[in-house]
Amino acid sequence: MKLLVVEDDERIAEALAEDLTEQNYAVEVAYDGEAGWGLLQAFTYDLVLLDVMLPKMDGIELCQRLRAHGQSMPVLMLTARDTITDKVLGLDAGADDYVIKPCALEELSARIRALLRRGSTTAPPVLEWADLQLDPNTCEVTYQEQSLSLTPKEYSLLELFLRNQRRVFSRAQILEHLWAFEVLPEEDTVKAHIKGLRHKLKSAGASPDLIETVYGFGYRLKQDP
Repeated sequence: MKLLVVEDDERIAEALAEDLTEQNYAVEVAYDGEAGWGLLQAFTYDLVLLDVMLPKMDGIELCQRLRAHGQSMPVLMLTARDTITDKVLGLDAGADDYVIKPCALEELSARIRALLRRGSTTAPPVLEWADLQLDPNTCEVTYQEQSLSLTPKEYSLLELFLRNQRRVFSRAQILEHLWAFEVLPEEDTVKAHIKGLRHKLKSAGASPDLIETVYGFGYRLKQDP
């Protein structure tokens, strides 16, 4: 899952990015509203963490512009101002939730997970495909109740497929979903991660083509698991 943090306080932004990255999210950061808007026009995100008080374009205007352009990803507002008026302004602008700074990272993470679940009405709390299970709350992956030890990118790759169970992803699309744009690797990196994930699934007893190659298009979960 790919998140955008728009926060002008570099200390807070870096702390959020570090914590969310440890939870297997791909995180990008913008330090003002205009930079955030530029990234939102260029890339696809699963959720936006948006500070209200931003230079160049404040969070309220950015959220309004986001919704006016038909973008529907969840928006979680962050603000140091704890008044009913500020909350109403944020929610009326199109935000899905509102958190007062400072807040516990555990609470923020739980709110993010709740919004991501809400954004996909078909996705249950535990993602399943035949005997394969992934729990986003604990980051635990099992096959036939056997725990799999995955790297962060292997976990994110598997989560992407499980949240989009009938979609084919090209290597370029996988890169866009799972890596920040500043560190985009070559497409062969995706091939290497697919290979590693297949090997670990096979070692746990899964079919070697549980993640199948759709030649000329990309990869997806095998449709008859």
